[in-house]
Amino acid sequence: MIRIVALAGMVGYAFAASTTYWEIHNYQEFLKGKLEGLSLSRDGRLSLAPRTQTLYTSDQPVIWSLAPGPDASVYVATGHRGQIYRVDASGASALVWTAPEPEVFALAAGPDGALYAGTSPDGKIYQIRGNSAQEYFRPASKYIWCLVWGSDGALYAGTGDEGKVFRITGPQVGELWYETGQRHVTALAFDSQQRLLVGTEPNGILYRVLGKERAFVLHDAVMPEIRAIVPTADGGLYVATLGGAFGRKPAGAQAAVSAAGTTPMVSTTTTTITVTEDGASAQQGLEIKPKAEAPKPAAASASTAPATSTTPLVDYSAGLDRSSILRIHPDQLVETLWVSKEENVYDLVLQGGKLFFSTDAQGRIYRLEDDRKATLLVETSEGETTRLWPSAQAILAATSHAAKLLRLTEQVGDRGSYESAVHDAGAAARWGRIRWVAELAPGTRLVFRTRSGNSAKPDKTWSEWSDPIEQSDSLIPSPNARYIQWKAEFAGQGGRSPVLDSVTVAYLPQNSPPAVKSITVSAQAATVQTKAASSTSTATAAYTITVTDTGDAPVSSSGVPTQVVSRPSSGQLVVSWTAEDSDSDKLIYSLYFRGEEEREWKLLKKDTLEATHSFDADALADGRYFFRVVASDAPSNPPEAARTADLVSTPVLIDNTPPRLTLGSPRREAGELELEVEVMDETSVVKRAEASLDAGPWMALAVVDGVADSRRERFRLRLRQAFGSEHVLVVRAFDAAGNVGLAKLVLR
Repeated sequence: MIRIVALAGMVGYAFAASTTYWEIHNYQEFLKGKLEGLSLSRDGRLSLAPRTQTLYTSDQPVIWSLAPGPDASVYVATGHRGQIYRVDASGASALVWTAPEPEVFALAAGPDGALYAGTSPDGKIYQIRGNSAQEYFRPASKYIWCLVWGSDGALYAGTGDEGKVFRITGPQVGELWYETGQRHVTALAFDSQQRLLVGTEPNGILYRVLGKERAFVLHDAVMPEIRAIVPTADGGLYVATLGGAFGRKPAGAQAAVSAAGTTPMVSTTTTTITVTEDGASAQQGLEIKPKAEAPKPAAASASTAPATSTTPLVDYSAGLDRSSILRIHPDQLVETLWVSKEENVYDLVLQGGKLFFSTDAQGRIYRLEDDRKATLLVETSEGETTRLWPSAQAILAATSHAAKLLRLTEQVGDRGSYESAVHDAGAAARWGRIRWVAELAPGTRLVFRTRSGNSAKPDKTWSEWSDPIEQSDSLIPSPNARYIQWKAEFAGQGGRSPVLDSVTVAYLPQNSPPAVKSITVSAQAATVQTKAASSTSTATAAYTITVTDTGDAPVSSSGVPTQVVSRPSSGQLVVSWTAEDSDSDKLIYSLYFRGEEEREWKLLKKDTLEATHSFDADALADGRYFFRVVASDAPSNPPEAARTADLVSTPVLIDNTPPRLTLGSPRREAGELELEVEVMDETSVVKRAEASLDAGPWMALAVVDGVADSRRERFRLRLRQAFGSEHVLVVRAFDAAGNVGLAKLVLR
């Protein structure tokens, strides 16, 4: 049994020589952390966010739509019970009406003082006065996605799943105004000249409808859906598109949608909703559909099929743009203002000459600055911010996954905090100093705290948050560990805020030992002559064996686990190895060997930077040998911190001696010659024997016991030959190392 000797110099808690720095200083890095009451500029600066107040909280999972109510109140349509509430400026709420259908996707306040609601999946529009409602119009469509009032006093409805726009002029009085040929009409608006704008899905086409069944395509978006349209006073438009990272599954894939009663069933993490006629919803979110060829227009009729497409969404194109915000100028030139590969944009609103938009990533709300850079204004920490609504002095934001109505004021909040992402030092580390670059306005304050642990996610095994760190370039008080996290606490005064630009954490990671992964022993380009039964070939005797750090030895075809290296004609043996260091330290190596019967390792090469060594093969006599490689990271570390690791090969058989052949006495009987040959090798297994008569083709000899698997074997030759004259019989035998032994017999 071979004992592997480990010579690794283990230092109890050795740290690397080089200090490492973890720095956060730009937008993308700060975005990985958690913002609470803070804004993040595109330049990567953190400051206090506008004050955000929770105006209303519902027990429903989502708010689908908003509409203005009397006395600065707002109507809120929630899902999935089809309920509409009125919320006043103080946050007091009252249930206005519950629809027979489970979803109210669209609300519009009428010029007559009534509220109009579009329900799904039965596609009805209701007129609501006080707490009573009556059916106003039924367009015979599955969904009512959007409602908007025109200056002509008519109500326009965008529907699905046949992508039609209806113009409604009175109770049960309406007509098909424009048929898009798309699956869904997802957005409606009027431009500054009171021309109807229609956004669609799944081809992302934006239309300007000029009259009944007359339209002009303003833009054919790259993404499947036009989500929101905001006209500007100069005749231009802001447009939100989304769905770019989604596509259809291959043909035959079916959506797995299940529903019971009115309880929503969540089947994926995408923001897709599917509503069935029994009142169930498949996802708490907005409907996003893939780009596909639009279906042929169908006649308006009541549909009873479920709304789920037979080719559902699948996010199979990671890295593509998910959503974008476009500016369509009055001359119809299109400019891309914002694009994201991670977030879906849901709504747009203009307030005070600034464009605000909301997304699904932590319910974020952004403000687009004049330089076309988006500032992360508020991170609501909700699932999605589904709707934005401009009020007199604030912006209202509706969220999903916890149906809330938030109010964003222009006044900056007094407090906020930023919690960084967890940083992995790669190994236990000694923490150094934390430094930051910040601007402190008079009366404002910025302090830091740190915590550390050895689990990837902070849990009860982590240290508590440290006491406040008020001065930059202070030592981190958290205990040494592999993971670290910091938190910045902002305090403002009088509308002024601290501004944080960058944070740097210095640490010295524990020095990890290197690892020797494999050892390979080979002979350089040796040549031996081998012959099959009827052919001659030249074979390279560079018989190569490899041992890995698993310690498992390969088994040769003869069943002998010991590896064999043949005698090279060049007289060189090459030992090479692979090693790695997780700290990327520079490594040096020492190579040792010892024979199977020897006790001590002999040094072949010391402190080499090369991962290979060659030497004269004759320096090792026949026998079994082990090779050992010791790797050290000493070039990159002080002596007390350097680490080593080693690996020992499985036995390597060196065989330079050919086998010996002993020919028995030939026997002749009935015209047949029979000859037995005994082959013996001192070191390796005998592989085969062959014979040639009068320099003719080589003939394989049969093994007497049936298998050539030992260092002593007997072979038998039978020849049918006329022996009236003299003949020469040559027999040769091969060992496992490719050495050849020869013997000659003269027959008369």
